[in-house]
Formats: sequence, structure tokens, C-alpha cells
Amino acid sequence: MTITQLIYVLAVAEHKNFTLAAEKTFVTQPTLSMQIQKLEEELEIQIFDRTTKPIQATAIGQIIIEQAQKIVDESDRIKDLIDQEKGFIGGEFKLGIIPTVAPTLLPMFLKTFLNKHDKVNLIIEEYTTDEIIQKLRTGYLDAAIVATPLVESDIRERVLYYEPFVGYIPPMFRKNIGKELSPDTLDLKKLLLLQDGHCFRDGIINICNNKIETESRNFKLQSGSFETLINLSKEGLGYTLLPYLHTLSLNNDDQANLVQFSDPKPAREISLIYTKNELKKQISDALFDVIQSIIRGAIAFQDVKIISPKKTK
Repeated sequence: MTITQLIYVLAVAEHKNFTLAAEKTFVTQPTLSMQIQKLEEELEIQIFDRTTKPIQATAIGQIIIEQAQKIVDESDRIKDLIDQEKGFIGGEFKLGIIPTVAPTLLPMFLKTFLNKHDKVNLIIEEYTTDEIIQKLRTGYLDAAIVATPLVESDIRERVLYYEPFVGYIPPMFRKNIGKELSPDTLDLKKLLLLQDGHCFRDGIINICNNKIETESRNFKLQSGSFETLINLSKEGLGYTLLPYLHTLSLNNDDQANLVQFSDPKPAREISLIYTKNELKKQISDALFDVIQSIIRGAIAFQDVKIISPKKTK
């Protein structure tokens, strides 16, 4: 049994296809298949059911895959320890990020990070929070940027910043609101939300104490775009809430439609998260430092109330 064989097993488990797994591990498909078959013969078990499409792990195979992940992770840790000792920050690093953070945060820090750490090959992919947690646990992602707290025992969270919610409310909806927003002044029948699956949507529902009402509308919105919500709001179909950083790039006309919450302002907590094995810690630390140094100049709010990114009962 070799580390290379276990890496091939993990590649097939991830991609559920021998040809694609071979491409991702930079070997020929016959070589990958032969090595996995040799491992199966050595263990006297079958790791994959090759009769299914896509390829699935057998029951015992799934156990082998989970253990293989731990072994490969520990093997990678040796190189990480050496890199840390040498002060080297480089190599491939897969970062997950939720869609409601990516458009505003990435342009703020990415160029600075890459210029400062040009030996890092940063691969950034957008996923929902649930997808990110799963991909962290399988080792596909090295770290991620999400709304927290998550309360996951095997996930570590390092808070990057607190981002207040801001109302986008055109004048036609201002009658009963005043100069500042509060959860009690929100008209829940007029509130436009992102589609299910977005933690920002769940945060708004929690602000409103789970009293969101949409039954009286003759349309149902399934959108993951803040721009869509803004445009619908300008058409008089309702109003919405935005994350503070998203409001910084709005034009002057849209800026005029913003209404701040009264203190303490409801806010979401944005964190860098990773599993407790802390692989590639030197890159995670560098990423954290760059983002925090930049974000301090963009968000100055102090009196905030953290809103859970998950639905509460």
C-alpha cells in the first residue's frame, strides 16, 4: 500500500470516473486503474463498484476512502511543517467562498494577496455554506470564507469582520419607516429575499424573528442576485436588505435609497474557516492577515448585533 495509491482512490471517489480521476492526478487511466486494482488485491476487498454509473464506492470501500483521506492529510502535514519551518508560503490552495460575499470581498483583497504571495496558486470556487462544509471535510477545500457562527465541532472559525445589514428602500416605501430601520418597522409583505439556500436570506429571516410573509404576492422570486432584488425594488415590487460592502459600489441614485439600521445594527459575522487539522496553515494565516488589514478601512461600525446565518426556530 502506497500514498500514491490512496491518492488515486480519493480522486476516483471525488470524480466518480476513472478517466477524469486520471486526468486530475496527471497519470494515464490504465496506470491509475492498475494501481487501484493492486491495492484491492492486496486488501482482498473491492473499493469501487465498477458496474454503476457514476462509479460508487462499496460499503467497505467507503470506510477505506475515509481512512485514506486521513492518511493523505497527515502525509501532507509533513510538507506543511517543513514549509512553516522554512517560512515558505506557496503552493496550491483551494479557497471556497459563499456567493453573497465573493463579488464584494474578492476585488478588495485578491490583487494585494497575489502580489504579496506570488508563490501561492490560489484556486477560488463559489459554493453554498453546506457545500463548503462538506468539501472541507473531504479535503477538497483547504479553507473557506463564510458567514458564521456555524457551530460545527470539527470546523475552526477565525472572524474576519462584522458586516451590517442595510436597507434598500426607495421613497415609495418610506412612509412608515423614518430615518432609521428597526426589525419592527420592516413590512414583511414587501421584503424581497434571495432564494432558499443562501445564508444571507436566512439571516434576514432571523432579523424578522422568522415572520417573513410572502403568501399575499402573485409572484415568487428565485434569485441569487442582489442586483435583481435592487432592480425589482426600483420597479415598486418591494424593498430589500443588502450587506454593507455591497452598498459601497452603488451609484449615487441607488445610494440615496439606502437606510441604515438603528444601533445595535444587525450584522453578519464573516470568517475564514478550515478543519482542525490545519493543513497549509501558513497560507491560511497569510490570507487572514491580508483580508483583515484591508477590511479595517472599509467597515468602521462598532455597535452591532450578530445575526445567525442559519434558520432558527
